[in-house]
Amino acid sequence: MIKIVKMKPISIAALVCLLFGMTHLYAQTIRLSPNTLQPVQVSMSMEKVMGKEAVKVIKDSTVKEVDEPTFVRIKGIEFNNGTIEVKVLSRLLKSAPAFARGFIGVAFRINGDNSTYESVYIRPTNGRSEDQVRRNHSIQYYSYPHFKFDRLRKETPETYESYADMALNEWITMKIVVNGKRAKLYLNDNKQPSLVVNDLKLGADASGGIGLWVDIGTEGYFSELKITQPE
Repeated sequence: MIKIVKMKPISIAALVCLLFGMTHLYAQTIRLSPNTLQPVQVSMSMEKVMGKEAVKVIKDSTVKEVDEPTFVRIKGIEFNNGTIEVKVLSRLLKSAPAFARGFIGVAFRINGDNSTYESVYIRPTNGRSEDQVRRNHSIQYYSYPHFKFDRLRKETPETYESYADMALNEWITMKIVVNGKRAKLYLNDNKQPSLVVNDLKLGADASGGIGLWVDIGTEGYFSELKITQPE
């Protein structure tokens, strides 16, 4: 006779423990304020947007290249493996060029002088485009400085980009789970990742800061940042 045992649903915290082979996790809810943030080639201000307290971030107009270190860096954070969760909302600036997509996301494992890091970001205007190719480019991974989106798209098309439903001017939850050379992006309450990166270019041992990232033409907002790491 086969005995069927019903298992209790596993919690997110327990699942992360299993992923990292750890029994203790340290979770932080980061207060986003001028005291905890360091702007890097961006302007920032504190705003209330659609019912949430948020930090508003706009890329410095003098930075012409794309996929650059244009973020607010969280002070006092050293991150290797763990989970980064944040709510993001983007709008297009009146001055946004035609190729602007509402670029907004997270940089992580940022080194001390902001010259190397990993990043995952979204292009909200692409999520509901009538152009299927644009839809396929809704989510992007890149690694600064050697693996920006254009090189990755040319050398390994479709590997570091993906589709997900999203739009401008709405709160979107981004949850990035990082373990060694692998990163997964979950959006909103989806149980399956929208993007899987199996070979983070800086390697499994890279560590560093976390930044709230925007690119050209974006008026970006960030709220409710939570970071969970193995102790």
